[in-house]
Amino acid sequence: MQNGSVAGVEKRVSRLVQGTVPVSTKALDESFALLDAVIEQGGNTFDTAHVYGGGDNERAFGKWVKDRNVRESVVILAKGAHHNQDRKRVTPYDVAADLHDSLARMQVEYVDIYMLHRDDPEVPVGPIVEALNHWKNEGLIRAFGGSNWSHARLLAANDYAAERGLTPFACSSPNFSLAAQVKEPWGGCVTISGPANAEARAWYEKTQMAVFAWSSLAGGFFSGRINRENTGSFDDYYMKLAVECYATEENFERLDRAQKLGAEKGLTLPQVAMSYVMSQPLNLFALVGCNNGEEFAANARAAEVKLTAQECAWLDLRADSPR
Repeated sequence: MQNGSVAGVEKRVSRLVQGTVPVSTKALDESFALLDAVIEQGGNTFDTAHVYGGGDNERAFGKWVKDRNVRESVVILAKGAHHNQDRKRVTPYDVAADLHDSLARMQVEYVDIYMLHRDDPEVPVGPIVEALNHWKNEGLIRAFGGSNWSHARLLAANDYAAERGLTPFACSSPNFSLAAQVKEPWGGCVTISGPANAEARAWYEKTQMAVFAWSSLAGGFFSGRINRENTGSFDDYYMKLAVECYATEENFERLDRAQKLGAEKGLTLPQVAMSYVMSQPLNLFALVGCNNGEEFAANARAAEVKLTAQECAWLDLRADSPR
């Protein structure tokens, strides 16, 4: 398992980050088996969120951490301040409330990385930076960042921090995959995929801010289940969403090329899509929602395969040949 680092976090941070959406108190045996498998394969970083399962996912994950006595060997990436149906919640009050809820649910004294799950560009960055610094100074978080924050807002936040001698945002979690996103799956999502977001990727390459990319397989578009002929046949909510957000001719051309390259390298379609993400010149970590150890192992193998810059350019339609 490859590892990286995040400013403020003294532990190694595995490049593959297992999500806790599949984890539940209603299926603790299966949940524990999944989390155990991740640890056995070298993964030590886990993605949680205040909104997942109404808190059940965090409670189940916390039970595993306590039962296995692994708190000081795992990295917990927690997210909070997600909007609800009534209002946007990127406020110091909501940051504090969600952080304390998550700590109580997981029965831990701190989280290694705390991310704001959404942004509200109408809110000044200053109070948010101040609030996150407060909880860092209190020892409840080690590092912080923004999920679905634009690089312009991250820059503004870090300029504010620099001017006042405060700790800056250490990481970001946008969508990033081989497919260009043509529709946001949920309101307030930020993507750095596709030609339209080259400037954002260049900024991340220059700054080397840690990027925790979500939906690296384009919501299942690169799962191998979707093709040009069956886009209207899905009943599953998430597969229908993947079709709405990614099923364009350009993305199908990317999929075709990924299949061809995979055949040459002995990789599956999902593995090529993962290898593409992990081969970028960014300080990149991929969030994955594996349901079992076998899926995590397949992703781990793909993360070890480094594609050339020419192969990546060919996959995302910037070159006519992979050689």
